[in-house]
Amino acid sequence: MASLAGGSPSMPAQKPPLDPRSVINWQAPWRLKSNHDHPAVKLLKISAGTKNLKFGKIIHAHLLVSNQASENNVVENNTLLNLYAKCGQLSGAQRVFDGMRMRNVVSWGTLMAGYFHAGFCSEVLELSRDMVKVDNLRLNKYVLSTVLSSCAGDGLYCKGQQCHVYAEKSGLIFNQHVKNALVCMYSMCEDVEGAMKVFNGVPGLDIFTYNSLLTALLEHGSLSEALDVFRKLLEADVEWDGASYVGVLGLCACLKDLKLGSQVHSRMLKSGFNSDMFVNCAMIDMYGKCGEITKARKAFGSLKARNVVSWTAILAACLQNECFEEALKLFFEMETDGVRPNEYTFAVLLNSSASLSAVAYGTSLHAHIEKVGYEDFVIVGNALVNMYSRNGDIELAYSVFAKMRSRDPITWNSMISGYSHHGLGKEALTVFRDMLAAEEKPNYVTFIGVLSACGHLGLVEQGFYYLNHSMNMLGIEPGLEHYTCIIGLLGKAGQLDEAENFMRSMPVKWDIVAWRTLLNACHVQWNYHVGMRAAEVILQMDPNDVGTCILLSNMHAKFKRWDGVVKMRKLMRERNIKKEPGLSWTEIRNNTHIFIAGDNKHPESVQIQKKVRELLAEIKPLGYVPDPASALHDVEEEQKVDYLTFHSEKLAIAYALMKTPPNAPIRVIKNLRICDDCHSAAKLISKVTNRLIVIRDANHFHTFRNGICSCADYW
Repeated sequence: MASLAGGSPSMPAQKPPLDPRSVINWQAPWRLKSNHDHPAVKLLKISAGTKNLKFGKIIHAHLLVSNQASENNVVENNTLLNLYAKCGQLSGAQRVFDGMRMRNVVSWGTLMAGYFHAGFCSEVLELSRDMVKVDNLRLNKYVLSTVLSSCAGDGLYCKGQQCHVYAEKSGLIFNQHVKNALVCMYSMCEDVEGAMKVFNGVPGLDIFTYNSLLTALLEHGSLSEALDVFRKLLEADVEWDGASYVGVLGLCACLKDLKLGSQVHSRMLKSGFNSDMFVNCAMIDMYGKCGEITKARKAFGSLKARNVVSWTAILAACLQNECFEEALKLFFEMETDGVRPNEYTFAVLLNSSASLSAVAYGTSLHAHIEKVGYEDFVIVGNALVNMYSRNGDIELAYSVFAKMRSRDPITWNSMISGYSHHGLGKEALTVFRDMLAAEEKPNYVTFIGVLSACGHLGLVEQGFYYLNHSMNMLGIEPGLEHYTCIIGLLGKAGQLDEAENFMRSMPVKWDIVAWRTLLNACHVQWNYHVGMRAAEVILQMDPNDVGTCILLSNMHAKFKRWDGVVKMRKLMRERNIKKEPGLSWTEIRNNTHIFIAGDNKHPESVQIQKKVRELLAEIKPLGYVPDPASALHDVEEEQKVDYLTFHSEKLAIAYALMKTPPNAPIRVIKNLRICDDCHSAAKLISKVTNRLIVIRDANHFHTFRNGICSCADYW
């Protein structure tokens, strides 16, 4: 047999295609050797292992030309099957298979594996049935593992259960490959109980089983079961690998168990896995989710080599710990290092810019994403919808949503909740109906947005229908967030007594947010007595709750009970409860301008205050009358009007009108609840200037257009 290198020193530098005749003496009596030692079989195995289909086809062709290919040679044909299957040439594999007069379990198993790896899981099950019926063969451990994996990949849960029964009857259940495949099948079909039953019922599990089950349980949020698997992993006499550390660190992250995570970190260092990139990324993620951003930074800084996965991990840790600006700065360092972002990187950056309300940065990121071709990734689309929604541009959020080629539950939930936060209940319910029409199953989060939308529209009966019927039909247990939405719904409808009775009669452990929802509704609906009772409950739960103290003081002032205002202010001084100063800010050409009521520190404060006076003069003919009650101070009416004139919202709107093109939308963020007077003024300013004005306050988005607000004057 000639050398595989072939050729001679005198040959040209560019070698001609390899001629199999230079490799093998094709007239040699191959049939005298055993099938497994056959030179053709060996070369076909090499071709399959290296996925060199071209060379394998040459071997196959010469077998056919020299009449040495045999329909009855099972080993040779199985090797050919393996070549075509591994190279993804299913049509070629099927032709070889169909031409075989003699087939064994390996023949069927090889073809099934080819179809499985190509993603044709249903075809694998059909082949397994034909194998039993046509050739009267029994499934072995390898074939059964492939069939189980196909059931998992295609969600064929019932077929997988039948295979489980077969495994128990045949005794294959005790084979390691079969056990692993069963655990994976149940896990991927979201049957945690079934996976745990196999795990606990069959002895002798290996590290792959632990890793697979732990990963699946974490993906499905089954933390108690994952913790049980972890305890058994500690007791088992198996050596951890990199996947084990990734899974266990992921568990620590989900549990936010810093102590356990630190112990795993120590074990990792002793075991020498500190150079594993994926393990290090899992460690960064763990520290980030446990609130230890400093340790996450240290772990990242200790990496000798950094790739896009590690950079994205530290960016995500910054996002989780509200270090949004740092995340954006790190991205510039990442680009300087020459590391290209992936879809997950862009998702983190978009969510960071959403939290900062940095709409200009988010928009530039969107342009960059389109340029590099990542806009079709679902995770990126979801982040874009979230970014535009939270930056007050719900129209652009929907534009992104409408263009997405594929959507997941997060996509639908983001759009529904986005519309709800903007007070657009009708649009939110329309998207919900579209979600049902698309046969996407709603989840726990979906109904928070849906019930919130019902609240904006005051649809009491429909809201209770969703709570008591739709969620029950889908097997979704209502939680505190859903019940709090119901309180908001009853409050919007003016049914405050019913809301209070609902809270006192339901066996729900209400939190401060729920009671404050009722208190806020009482403030809007001018119901002093129910509001006082709600405030009393909140202050019993947290005597130093700043928001409640301020809202209670505002209610006393609204009803001109100045003795109550004085009492609350005295109480706040005694308890050292300080009201957060009201701030409003707007972004102009990538620069953020912050305003405080009566602010004189801005370089253009004189011009801004002049612009405010001009705007108020313009809207007075339309019916604007300063609302002294919004000042909430026990002072003379004239002083209250002066105080109202230069509220931070008005200053920000005026400055944005001065510095933006005539048709550009105005976007303002307020750290507290917008006052009634500024709300009335903003509506009329949007009309006289023909501008879209979006104000995001502590409670809602307010979209002012042509004298109307999206909140329908309820916030």
